[in-house]
Amino acid sequence: MQNVNLMKFFLILLMLVISGCASYTTPGGPAKLSELSESSINELMANRPAAAFPANIALVRVQSSSYSAYRAQVYGQGRYSVVYVRDSETEAYLNQLSEMKGVHGVAAINRMLVPQNLDSLLSLRQAAARLKADILLVYTFDTQFHVGEQKLAPLNTILLGMLANKKVSVNTTVSAAFYDVRTEYLYGITEASVDDSKYSSIWGESAAVDDLRLNNEKRALKKLVDGIETSWEDILKAYQPVEFDTTASVD
Repeated sequence: MQNVNLMKFFLILLMLVISGCASYTTPGGPAKLSELSESSINELMANRPAAAFPANIALVRVQSSSYSAYRAQVYGQGRYSVVYVRDSETEAYLNQLSEMKGVHGVAAINRMLVPQNLDSLLSLRQAAARLKADILLVYTFDTQFHVGEQKLAPLNTILLGMLANKKVSVNTTVSAAFYDVRTEYLYGITEASVDDSKYSSIWGESAAVDDLRLNNEKRALKKLVDGIETSWEDILKAYQPVEFDTTASVD
């Protein structure tokens, strides 16, 4: 009987140790969109819009070269990486973008179209050109965790057992930029931010923590797509040629 009780004690102790050692690694950082171009100031100033409308749009998510997340998978190294197994996106968002006025079609760039070394925007423009796209839509997530007042750095591993009854907050900003595939001309930028928080006492495994990140990023992306629709309307007003009715009679 004593041996049975001793075994139960060690089993309970083992379960406590295992649960206390469960950990979560915060996601990597965003790609710095402002640093993707290798063009000089004069070259950037000389860029001109060349897209045809209705336009084909190539869509790609980029993150920092060292990016990793609990569910996402990335490809490439250099100044940035490409997320090819996307965990926050759905087909509904692609459909929403493809239904915008002045859009002929939307296609996602995958790792088959980009090189291993990713050092400039040119690699993404070449991939978009292979898809016969006119516009390259690049976006990136910046998701940050806070435990109480402490900000956690990207790729920071935290032990869940040490977070008992602490408030964990997550803030997500997703930024997007529209580039001309032919000339690298920047048509516009847009971004969206959301935040959420929960008490860590409800978490017992990494997946539960990552749900907070994932749900927050989905909300941010939905908000971004709504913002993209507004930005796209502005792009059409500024760059789409005005169509005249040539059949109208002249008095």
